Parts: sequence; structure tokens; C-alpha cells
Amino acid sequence: MKNPRYVIYSALNEIINNKSYSNVTINKVLRDKDIKEEDKGLITEVIYGTLRYLYSIDVILQKFLKTGVKKTNKKVLNILRMSIYQIKYLDKIPDYAVIDEAVKISKKDISLKASQLVNGVLRSFMREGFEFQSENRIEELCFQYSYERWLVKLLIGQYGEKRCVDILKGLNFRPSINVRVNTMKKDCESVKKELIHMGYTIEDGKIAKNSIKIVKGASIEKNPLFNEGIISVQDESAMLTVEVMDIKEGMKVLDLCSAPGGKSCYIGERLNNSGEVLAFDVFEKKLKLIEEHAIRLELKNIKAEINDGEKLREDLIDSADIVLADVPCSGLGIIRKKPEIKWTKSKKQLNEIVGIQRNILSNAAKYVKINGELIYSTCTLNRNENDENIRWFLNKNDNFCIESVNHIEGDNIINSNEGFITILPDEKMDGFFICKLKRIR
Repeated sequence: MKNPRYVIYSALNEIINNKSYSNVTINKVLRDKDIKEEDKGLITEVIYGTLRYLYSIDVILQKFLKTGVKKTNKKVLNILRMSIYQIKYLDKIPDYAVIDEAVKISKKDISLKASQLVNGVLRSFMREGFEFQSENRIEELCFQYSYERWLVKLLIGQYGEKRCVDILKGLNFRPSINVRVNTMKKDCESVKKELIHMGYTIEDGKIAKNSIKIVKGASIEKNPLFNEGIISVQDESAMLTVEVMDIKEGMKVLDLCSAPGGKSCYIGERLNNSGEVLAFDVFEKKLKLIEEHAIRLELKNIKAEINDGEKLREDLIDSADIVLADVPCSGLGIIRKKPEIKWTKSKKQLNEIVGIQRNILSNAAKYVKINGELIYSTCTLNRNENDENIRWFLNKNDNFCIESVNHIEGDNIINSNEGFITILPDEKMDGFFICKLKRIR
């Protein structure tokens, strides 16, 4: 069986050095039959935790590395990072055990010299500790919550310091597993009872209908309820994107950026397997994910097609009752699930993606029938991608107006005076933005 800390080290090399997605890498790791079931929790915790606190860990390491973080061997650096995370942020692992494992890995996989460096740095950290000192409030927040300076400044500028701190905290929560009940097959209360009987610890969802939070239990994807299409994994914020729609049986709905298909399938369920859901994505391999979900859920009204949302489809003009434009975005609202977003995104990238979003939104509007709905959503908290895009759109499309969704309420919901909502991240939900538009002529 594989050494769990070597697995962590290998995964961090893949994510940080090779720029792989954390969720994809971790899911691959957890399917490895050569890893003990009891080690999977530690592996997940240390990988995600190291990524989550990478900025702060590197600030600490900068003090103890003579050559500095940037000039240190990348593999050595990842061994040090995962070790500092365990020593500083986890209580259940003895420090000496962390150091011993780190030295063994560096000696075996890199060199004797590397192992000596690792041993020296970690023992110095244990002996001397580290206390961050700064009179600059932004630098304090950057270290305390582990975010780069540009992002903290952006969020303070857009939300104010108090709400910014709530966002930083919310994005650092360990993501919970949330499932959506397919009420075409079973009601929510029956599913809750079955999950409890199977040994799961559960809670009610926070806001979304037919939502259940899995607090503790075995892998959902191995659960018979999942395999039979009775439940699907989906965050409540994503569910609300569908729940704001005024869906009636027989409608035609377009999902312009559908993959992996969670929202399309929820729309199909709410249509009670009637009507038509055209689920588009620009990549063919992603269409298979949509089709697999639809087959598992026994949905006959989902049709997956390759389509580029930035290119206008003449055949779809004025054809849809509802159009969902869940556009590509910076992803700042889902840092809970993909903590590497903290250091893979830049302010420049945030500005560049706005043009793509506006192109998709403009095309989406042309597909909506008179009196039909256009839902614009993102999983980011950047107001330039959210509020400002809606204002830009309404300025150019006076045949649309905002339909308020004030019925969606919660302590993490910001209902704007203009009618759209921002969902702030917390222990149960991702950060999200939703705006419901109606074509009035």
C-alpha cells in the first residue's frame, strides 16, 4: 500500500508544478486501490489545506530558506509546504512524525542534500516559531487568510473590509458535500431516511429545495441512490440558478455553457422529463459528462450538442422559453473547492474574461422568446463580471428588464436594489451571482 504522505507530495507536484486541477487530481488519487481507506481523509485534508494556505506558508518559509522561496527546488518546496501545513494547522499529527516523513521522502525522491535542508528548515520552524508582524491591514489579512494582495484589495474595494473578511473566511471553509434529490423518483424526506439508515450523518440544505448536506459518510458516487439516479452531487448555489426559473412542463430551455451538466439535468427534472433542454458546450469530451448524467437520471429531454456560446446560432433566435447563460468566469466564488484559484488567477485575467461573458450574454438574449427568461449567472464574486455586466447589458438591450428574485433569502444572500443576488460563500454554499432577466418585447 502507498505511503499517504508520498501520495500528498506527488499530488502537490502535479497540482502546483504541472498546473493540474486540484479536484481532478484528488479524485484520481481517491480512486487508487493501493491507498488505504483510512488514509484518504488525511490525504484530502493535507492537499487541500496546503493549497488553501499556500500564501501564508510561503511567507513563513521565506524566513527559514536562505535562498528564498523562489530559488528553492520546487519538489523540496512542496515537501516543506505540506509539512508546515501539518505542523501549524493540524493538531492530530505529532511534529516529529511530520519531520521524519518529510526527510524520508526528500532523501528517497530527491537527494541527501535535499533531506538535510528539509530537516534543518522544519526543525528551525519548530524551535523558533513564526509571528507575522505588519502595520499594514491588507498585509495582515493576506497572511491571516492566505490570499494574494491584489485579491484582498479587489474585495475590499468592491465589498468593504467587513464583508471582505466574511468572504475570505467563507472561501477557506472545507467544502461540504451537498446532494440534490431527483423528486421525479423519490421525495426528499424518504431519501433523508434512507441516507440515515445507510449510516450517513446529514443536515437539511440551507436554502435550496430538495437539498441535503452530507456531513459524514461513504463516497456518494458509490451509493445506490446515486447510481439509481435518485440523488446527484450539486452545490446549493448552483441549484438556486435553476430554482429562480419559472419552469413549466413542455418548455424549451437552452443551457449555453452546460458541462458538466448539473444545471441542465436539474432543469430536466423540474420539467418532469417533458419539453426540451439543449445542453451546449464547446468541448466534445465534456458533452459525454452531460450525457452520462442524463442517462443515470433517466432524463429523456436532455440533448447535448457542441456549440460555442460566443457564436450566434441563427436557427435558435427567438426559440427558447428560458435561456441559461452560466458563463465562464474567474471562479472566485468556488475557492473552497478549488483553492489553487488563489494563485492561478490574476487581475489581468479577470479583466480579459469580461469580453467573453458579454459576447455570450448578447447572443443568449437573441434566443429568448418575448416574455421569456434569461438567467445570467457566474461562480465568481468579482463585481465587474457580475453587476457591471448586467448594467452594460441593460444599457444595450432595452427590451429586457430585471425580474427580482427577492424570495431567495439567507444570511449569506445580498439582494441588490437592482434585483439581482450575490451569494456569499460560507460553510454550506459557494459564492455565486444570479440575475433573472425578462424579455418584454
